[in-house]
Amino acid sequence: MPIACFILLLQAERPANPLIGFLPILLIFAIFYFLLFLPMQRQRKRQQKMLQELKSGDHVLTTGGLIGTIVRLEGDRLVLRTKPDNVRLEIARHAVAAVLGSEQQ
Repeated sequence: MPIACFILLLQAERPANPLIGFLPILLIFAIFYFLLFLPMQRQRKRQQKMLQELKSGDHVLTTGGLIGTIVRLEGDRLVLRTKPDNVRLEIARHAVAAVLGSEQQ
């Protein structure tokens, strides 16, 4: 008889909250958000701001490794002047990786 009472007591206990089982998964998603997604969003916003603020005379580095000075902006394209022969190249605006400064003449 004592075994039957023990079994009845085990069945009578309330089950644990099912949300506690999801807590580790939620914590993993929160860690991914703060360590991966949030910094990527900040980087994307800084890049967009830099691309919008481009102006003629800026010394820039492209994603292809070209360094030149912006001569003209035409919507989503720009014309770069590269040294030493002052070759002019037309590139897409989003191909600019970084602004190195303004060229002083």
